[in-house]
This record gives sequence, C-alpha cells and structure tokens, in this order.
Amino acid sequence: MARPRHTLLTRERIVEVAGALVDAEGLDAVSVRRLATELGVAGPSLYNHFATKAEILDAVADAVVAQVDVSYFLDEHWSEALRLWAHSYHAVLSAHPNIVPVLAHGPGRRPAALAMADTVYGGLIAAGWPPGRATHIGALMRYLVTGAALGSFALGFDEDPELYQERYPHLRNAHLLAERRQSVDEGAFALGLETVLAGLEVKKAGLDSLKGSLT
Repeated sequence: MARPRHTLLTRERIVEVAGALVDAEGLDAVSVRRLATELGVAGPSLYNHFATKAEILDAVADAVVAQVDVSYFLDEHWSEALRLWAHSYHAVLSAHPNIVPVLAHGPGRRPAALAMADTVYGGLIAAGWPPGRATHIGALMRYLVTGAALGSFALGFDEDPELYQERYPHLRNAHLLAERRQSVDEGAFALGLETVLAGLEVKKAGLDSLKGSLT
C-alpha cells in the first residue's frame, strides 16, 4: 500500500510563498492561516520553521536583499561601485515595493542585509573614506534607495486637470504626471543619485588633498 503524500515544508518554500503573497497583495495578506492554506499544510507546522509572522516577513525581506548585486565593490572605483550597486538595489526594490516598509527599518539580524552593509562599508573604507564618513554614506544611500521605493512621486497627484487650473496654476500639468510615471520617478532617482555621487567625489578629492599635504 502506497504511503500518503505529504507536502514537503521548508523555510525556503515558506519564504517563496510568503514573498509571492506580499508582492501580489501586500504585507497584510501574510498570516499563518493564509500561508498554511497556500502551502497545503496545517498551520502549526509553520511554527517548526518560524516563531512569528514578523520572522517570516524578515526572511522575505532578506531574500529580496539577497538579489542585490554588491560585486561591484570588488573591482570598481568606489563611486562607480556605489552607482552600479544603487541601481541594482533600486531595481530590486522596484520589483518588490510592498516589502520596502520592512527593509526601511534597517538590516536588523538579517544575514543578506548585513552582508550587503558589510560589503558596502568595507568597500568605502578600502577606498580611503574615514569610518565615520563611510557610515554616513551608507546611511545616505539607504535613504535614497529605500525612499525612492516607498512610493511614486508621480502617482501622488490627482489626474483631474480642473483641480489645478485656478487654485494651483503652477501645477497645471500635474494631472499628466501619472501617465509619465516611469520617466518622472526614474529620472528623479537618477538625478538624485548623480547629484549625491558628484558631491561625494568633491568631498573625497578634498580628503585626498588634505592627506597629501600632511605627508
């Protein structure tokens, strides 16, 4: 007589299904009961892998961060590494915007997030940035990338042209922003990133010049 089939439950499978739910329906869609239904298992079996819903969302967030390419810090100039990493980070978060509120709280104890922070910080230190400034740069880049992913600037304006015509004349074309979301939001991120990098290049040149004068 054949043995009854049981769904093989692993941490990876739980994270995969939870991530799909977050992407499709948002953070509130994730619950032990809903996950158990989607996985075809009894609810209590999930507790063999995760103690709480928060732990599941943490694991989903870390799986998303693991998709970010940090390899640029191995062989690129520090500013180019920051640029390429930021674009990779931005692209990953843009593909999974619903998990961004979890990521915005910082790496916590998440392995992939800590590994990314370690790589970025280490790359900046190796490039000659002082530890304090390297910390500031890491924080600044996280604010830029996660801030851009938290919501669309273009979609924040109503599409009714009559709303703006009389009371807000300088915003008379604001109703068109939604249909131009891609160019507006991506253009703003690119401008912000290039502005930050240009400023950091100036700061770094000043630091290097000062070091040179002291030797």
